[in-house]
This record gives sequence, structure tokens and C-alpha cells, in this order.
Amino acid sequence: MKSNLFKTLLALGLVLVFSSCEKDKGEDPMPVDDAEFKYVRILVNDESGTELSLIDPVKLSVEKFEAKFPKSALYGTQAGRFGALVNGANNHVQLFDTGFEGHGDHVDTKGTPKLAALIGDGNKPTHFKSKGDEIITFNDGDGTLSIANEADFHATGAKMTTINAGNVAHHGAMTKFDNGTYAITEKDGSVAGVLPERVKIIDVSGKTIAASSIQTKGIHGNATNGTVSLFGSSSGILVVEQNGAQRLIAHPADFETAWFGSILEAKGAGKFIGYTAAKGAYLIDVTANTVTPVMASTDIMQAKVDYAGNNLVILLHSGEVRIFDLKTNTLKVNGNVIASTSKEETQKPQLEATTRYLYVTQPKTGELLQIDIKNLAKINKIKVSATPYRLAILGMESSEGH
Repeated sequence: MKSNLFKTLLALGLVLVFSSCEKDKGEDPMPVDDAEFKYVRILVNDESGTELSLIDPVKLSVEKFEAKFPKSALYGTQAGRFGALVNGANNHVQLFDTGFEGHGDHVDTKGTPKLAALIGDGNKPTHFKSKGDEIITFNDGDGTLSIANEADFHATGAKMTTINAGNVAHHGAMTKFDNGTYAITEKDGSVAGVLPERVKIIDVSGKTIAASSIQTKGIHGNATNGTVSLFGSSSGILVVEQNGAQRLIAHPADFETAWFGSILEAKGAGKFIGYTAAKGAYLIDVTANTVTPVMASTDIMQAKVDYAGNNLVILLHSGEVRIFDLKTNTLKVNGNVIASTSKEETQKPQLEATTRYLYVTQPKTGELLQIDIKNLAKINKIKVSATPYRLAILGMESSEGH
């Protein structure tokens, strides 16, 4: 009898233990695919101070650093490990190291977050690009390029190297092709002002490989996929191939004098996007030579490609966000996320996005908002600095360590 009672109690105990385990398993408050990726970081700087905030978006924690200057433009490198602080007003470029090194299926941690040793001291560095392990700035003050490789970022006393392409000072831009050459703007003086009119291709020594074949009436904004580069132009979208061939894609007929001053590349979707505040955001098809609206609107405050390059995220002055799938050019998410912002505001909220979350600065409250794309009402507020200025997503969209 005692034996039967023991067996009954043992069986009941096992059932209770199993049920308890199942219950605990089912009440996991944060499923893995709802959290931000473990190896993503957000870097935010300040408009009036040198405070630099590095946010861990999983822990919602903030680590502080000191930049050399306030009010720098922020960028991430192509590989994701480093961030760049570009300050044209003070002829200065700084690099920030997350310590994360991506290896495709996993991420290695190579060190603690820190500012790198290498600096750039070009003449008014303004336009920034990253290709492979190289960073590039266009220096408006003299029309030169400055370049550096990641292997030198922590070398004491290291500086970016200058490439002199025989340019004059102008508000220019550049891209780097897969074959190692650069498409760089040049000013011929045919149009008054600081905007360039032409693009030529040079090598790393500054030697011209392919001369400009098209003269425009002004260029601003550019992007590349490695084989073809697009430059925004008042004469049309200037397409420059790495073999030197050039052509123009016409703007839509209703653009009149409007043109794309910003060109974006969406790597994941394999698309280019043109944006102008006067008309909206449009897909540019370099094969068909067509321009198709994603969102035609004059109320767009920010238009950004997400970190993976699959979606276009648009933040309106009204506070509404709209997310478009660029592979299908369809709206997938929309809703209000912040209060409305006047078009006259001098410092507006800034936007970036990963696959899972939106990040929006709040200049008046000193906060960074983390907004769940699956549920736009779910917002975390993270205190960063008095007047957050710009932000950049760094790291990798991965949670797999080594």
C-alpha cells in the first residue's frame, strides 16, 4: 500500500514540476525576436556640448564619452564597427569604436567602446562615405578627399591621407566603386555658387581615369551600389558607371524646378531612392531609367533607409511615421509616434531605424525614443544629453556571439 501511495505521489509531483516548467516557459516577458539585436548600438551627440552617448538598446543603458567638438555630423561605417564624427567647422574627423567585429554568422567582441586614435584634419570635411574598411571624406575647403583604413584607426598619431584630384573648393561629394576608383564632383565655374557641375573618376593617387562627359547645372546628394553611382542634379539624375559612362535620368514631368538633393541606397532591397522636400521620396530604377513615387508629399521631415536597407522610413512633420517595403514599394506600417513639429523649428527630431525599432531624438527634452515597429504605441524614453543633435546606428543586426 505504501509502495502504491509513493508511486502516486511521485507521479503527481512530476506532473506539477512539468506544469510549472511549462508555465514559466510560457511567461517569458521578452521573446528574443521582440528585443533589439544584442550587437546594435546607438550613438548620439549634442548640439551645444561635447557629450557623446552610447546606448545599449537592449538594456536601455547609456555610456558616456567626450567628443572633441559639439554639433558634428554622425555616420556609421559600412562594416558597422566604427562611427565617424565629422566636424567641418573645425576641420576635424573623429572615429568611435564599438568593439564589435562582424563575421557573417556571428559577432566577436574585440574590446570595450572607445574613441579611436586616428583623426582627420582636412579642409572643411563635409561629405562622408565608407567602403569596405575604408572611410572617405570630401573636403569642401579645397576639393580634396581624405581617406583612412580601419587597420590604422587605433595607431597613435595617425591621420587621414589626402588625395588631391586637382579640384577647386566647392560643396562636393564622392563615391567609391568596387574596382577601387572614386567618382568625385568637380566645379567648372559654369554655375554661380558652391555646387559642382560635373563628376569625374579618379584613382587613389588623384589621377583622372575618366573625364566628365556631362555638364549639369548643379549637383548635390549621391549614393552608390559599387558598380553605378547616382548624383542628384538640377539637370536630372546623373548616373555614373565605374567604366566612366555617364547619362541623365529625367525627373518626373511635374517636378518643374524641383530636383533630388538627397540620394539614398537601399542595399538590402537593391534600390536607389531620391528625396526632395518639394516633392517627396521616389524610387529610381537605373535599368529602366524611371522614377516612381514611394510617397509624394511636402510634409516629410525625415526620410531614411533602415539599417538593413530593406525599408524606407518616413517621419512627417505631423508626427506620423510610415514604413515602406522597398522591394514591393508598399506601405507596411503607419501611425503617430511623436507630437507635431513646426517646419520653422531650427533643430528637428532626427530619425534612424533598425529592422525592429525606430530611434528618434527629442531635442527639447534631451531624450532618445525607442519605438517598437510591431507596436508603435510601445515607446521607451532614454535620457541622453541636454540637446541631442544627431544619431547613428552602429554594430550589427545580430545576437549571435562567438
